Amino acid sequence: MSDKTKPGNFFEDFEIGQELVHATPRTITEGEVALYTALYGGRFALQSADMAAQALGYPGAPVDDWLVFHIVFGKTVPDVSLNAVANLGYARGRFLAPVFPGDTLAAASKVIGLKENSNGKTGTVYVNSTGTNQAGETVLDYCRWVMIRKRDENAPAPAPVVPDLPARVDPGDLAIPDIEAAGYNAAWVGQPHRFGDYQAGERIDHADGVTIEEAEHMMATRLYQNTARVHFNQHTEGQGRFGRRLIYGGHIISLARSLSYNGLAPAMWIAAINGGAHTAPTFAGDTIYAWSEVLETADLPGPVGALRLRTVACKDHAAVDFPDKAEDGKRDPSVVLDLDYWALMVK
Repeated sequence: MSDKTKPGNFFEDFEIGQELVHATPRTITEGEVALYTALYGGRFALQSADMAAQALGYPGAPVDDWLVFHIVFGKTVPDVSLNAVANLGYARGRFLAPVFPGDTLAAASKVIGLKENSNGKTGTVYVNSTGTNQAGETVLDYCRWVMIRKRDENAPAPAPVVPDLPARVDPGDLAIPDIEAAGYNAAWVGQPHRFGDYQAGERIDHADGVTIEEAEHMMATRLYQNTARVHFNQHTEGQGRFGRRLIYGGHIISLARSLSYNGLAPAMWIAAINGGAHTAPTFAGDTIYAWSEVLETADLPGPVGALRLRTVACKDHAAVDFPDKAEDGKRDPSVVLDLDYWALMVK
């Protein structure tokens, strides 16, 4: 094989402390924003209308936070998860600055943990990834862990290192947007409720469902330049465990986020990712529903407060009965995503 092509890193190629600068910075245009809306149908006012954003003091509508996440995530795939079996979870993620059309994002990662799995065929790699804009400002910082194939099953296992990641981002560490709350328009937002109307323990069925089409998830992986074979290559995955491509887990996150508008329309900012897991595979043809639980509220200084939300996405199961874990701790088989995050609302 030519040494000019890259097969991606396998588990034994990673080392603790290794720093990876990812290729191909990406300038986000209004075209990407429109395509993202076409894929997920998000209706949050701040990201949908310059008029709504400018009333709050922004120069224009910022890019959806999850689009920023996916663009940065996609940059990391060739170096981190090209040979992944599955992306396992997230922690300690913070959205630190707004991104606007015309901004250019670059990404880098640092290996913070390694642990070979008991089957000796794969291992878990933990990385801390950052996204920066053209001014060098960090706009996103998060950790994730991913199961990676070994190139040689007989390769010796490294000493296991599992990072100690917090269960939640402290509310005091959230980046608070500098907005003009007087410009907040509930009619534009689409719901009269504000931060004080939500209480810990409250559960919200987001009511709607959306079916994943093959073309849509393939369009999404291309949009994010996510080249992981499990999502991208039917020729290889047709011979794999499921016989077909897996839907990128971030696709489910964005679908659940868009569905959450029905009940959480004022939650226009994603501030942090506390944790999350893709708990079961999804495929084209599955219909995704979602529900959310308010885990905690935090009254921040300034015009916004934070809701710690747990959003659960399930496939082919309406969320009216809040599918979750049974008394024995086993998840309902329909659950495909369990995401814990902070969102911000105007008080």
